Amino acid sequence: MPNRLDEVAEVFQSVEPETRLELLLDYSRKLPPLPARLTAQRDAGLHRVHECMTPVFLWVEAEGDKLRLWIDVAPESPTVAGMLAIVVAALDGGPIEAVKNLPLDLIQRLGLADVLRMNRAVGIGAILGRIKREAAALQPSPQSLTPNL
Repeated sequence: MPNRLDEVAEVFQSVEPETRLELLLDYSRKLPPLPARLTAQRDAGLHRVHECMTPVFLWVEAEGDKLRLWIDVAPESPTVAGMLAIVVAALDGGPIEAVKNLPLDLIQRLGLADVLRMNRAVGIGAILGRIKREAAALQPSPQSLTPNL
């Protein structure tokens, strides 16, 4: 797990379950707004994560060797927004390869398994998996780094 996620997990694990939900809701207010350049794509239904019941739109981009994550979550789903704000805070602007360490069981590591409903957990797991797949596609394959002889 990336270091920033370890730190967040330690904080969540150190408090009572009721407080964990409050922390998650605090994070939901920290999810960066979607850049104007992406709103038309969202409004057209592009980049939606269909495995999630909540309307979630995801962009995984490279800026040089840095990862850029843009996520838009329906306002009526603050728990999903909170989980994804944690992921954005941990990974956005960092090295693309750091996504390899993104745990798919983040809900359990944060101690939120008893607080979030199963359908939320399934949707968040699908989003995390998609982030990993799309970030992996941004990295050049080892064969493409080998010079043609």
